[in-house]
Amino acid sequence: MNTEFAVKLDWQSDRRTPLRWIASHVLRNKLIIVTLLAGAFGNAALAAVIPVEIGRAFDAVLKSPPDIATLGNAALVIVLSQLVRGVLQFGRNFGSEIIGQRLERDTRAELYTSLIGKSMTFHDQQSTGDVMARATNDVREVNLMLNPGVNLVVGSAMFLLMPLLFAPRIHPALILTPLLFCIGYFISLRYFLVQLRPVTESVRQRFGGMNAILAETIDGIETVKGAAQEDYEIERFESGAIRYRDAFVRQGDLEAWFVPLLLLGLAQGAALFHALALYRDGAIGVGDVVAYMGLLFLFGFPVFISLFAYSQMSSGMAGARRILALIQGRTELDENKAGYAADMRGAIRFEQVTFGYGGRHSLYDVSFEVRPGQTLAIVGQTGSGKSSIVKLINRIYDVDGGSVQIDGVDVRDWSMESLRRQISIIEQDLFLFSRSIAENIAFGQPGATREQIEQAAQDAQAHDFITSFADGYDTVVGERGVTLSGGQRQRIALARAFLTDPRILILDDSTSAIDSATEDQIQRAIERASQGRTTILITHRLSQIRWADVILVMRRGRVAAIGTHEELLRASEAYRRIFAR
Repeated sequence: MNTEFAVKLDWQSDRRTPLRWIASHVLRNKLIIVTLLAGAFGNAALAAVIPVEIGRAFDAVLKSPPDIATLGNAALVIVLSQLVRGVLQFGRNFGSEIIGQRLERDTRAELYTSLIGKSMTFHDQQSTGDVMARATNDVREVNLMLNPGVNLVVGSAMFLLMPLLFAPRIHPALILTPLLFCIGYFISLRYFLVQLRPVTESVRQRFGGMNAILAETIDGIETVKGAAQEDYEIERFESGAIRYRDAFVRQGDLEAWFVPLLLLGLAQGAALFHALALYRDGAIGVGDVVAYMGLLFLFGFPVFISLFAYSQMSSGMAGARRILALIQGRTELDENKAGYAADMRGAIRFEQVTFGYGGRHSLYDVSFEVRPGQTLAIVGQTGSGKSSIVKLINRIYDVDGGSVQIDGVDVRDWSMESLRRQISIIEQDLFLFSRSIAENIAFGQPGATREQIEQAAQDAQAHDFITSFADGYDTVVGERGVTLSGGQRQRIALARAFLTDPRILILDDSTSAIDSATEDQIQRAIERASQGRTTILITHRLSQIRWADVILVMRRGRVAAIGTHEELLRASEAYRRIFAR
């Protein structure tokens, strides 16, 4: 499967089906699984000791005189067996908890590295809120599926075995009722799980939808408040919450019709009738009747607990399917690790490039060339395809037709890591992380020294405002840099680009939020930064357009004109209109 910058894990999970995927995670803990199974079997077997010994005690009490020694032995066996049972139960629960926590940890790591490796085309099609719901709540449901889900299912399965093993020792005929109950139990359970699967999947999907509404509203809270649409957004969220609640209620309705509860009552009645009939015929004694009924009551645990445990397992499997769907999501781009890797000169060539988003074309037959060290300015109206051009250079997206070449090599033949490390893009929609200013500047160069960070900030005219903060370069900015002004965010982004020392520098309208007083300083910084490297400017600033070596005029996804400022003023009506405005 194609992936961008895949981070290799220590092992590879089996992703053919959700069940195989979970099993491949769980089976990494073979010793703990053995402990869990041994603990579950020992717990159930020692639970069966209680009714058997109580039956012995009844027979001892009914003797004349009472057999005190047998009674004392029965009490001692019960006490000792339950002490051992407690140890085994602890081992089972502890092992189950370890497996569940490891599963959650490994699932989060696998999902996160998978998401990091997906292409922008993939992420453009995803709802951030739903992805977050899968990465948090669904992953947690997978953990709960193991513990307590599978833990209780395994434990309850062992309890189902005990009456089948111990009842024939009292009398061979007494296996009939436990056997019929187990058959009926598994038939009804299978029917229950078939009905439960789509319901639990609906619950998980509705939760993801509700979370998507929440994330979208919080992300756009400034727009919501600016338009005074708080009440409308509250109604949207309540609508999503109601859909989630309704799905959860449907699950509750289905669980209310859990047939094994009825079968348990019928089995206990039939067992008592059968045991009394054998007692009347003298085939068994009073103690045997008591022991047999005690064994039948062991069915109560798997029946009552399975209603919760199997619902939890179904929810976990629904979550696993949603997680695996993300992990297996198709990614169009490949990092091409074995591809071309060399120091760039910075020559860029577009040859009859066609490109579009989701089948809607934004570029048609685009061709141009930029020599190493030149500065290219791209101008045009909104939606003319300017940003699409620069996103093809570093393979954020791939062309639909034609080719984009750097130093004569198609970008698809470059190693993606080598390609992107030598290209720096400062976009119009800047993104800063909720970290210190120094960490944001050094994001593309994690090993940079403080001196290098400060020099980059000085080049970007950001040093003065940074040092005016109480914590200076250690000041933590809010998410997306909301605690900074637009101009401050853009200067930090410029400093980040200067620090990486790229061979190709792309500025996508990156000085739009800088005031006129700062513009001349920023302009000089950009001019210094562009020395010796290829620079692409998407801008409406005439001061920047003038000094570009080549100007590309875009109109409706096509190249309308190309040339120098003076050439275009003479020959291009479209450029004269842009320049006049």
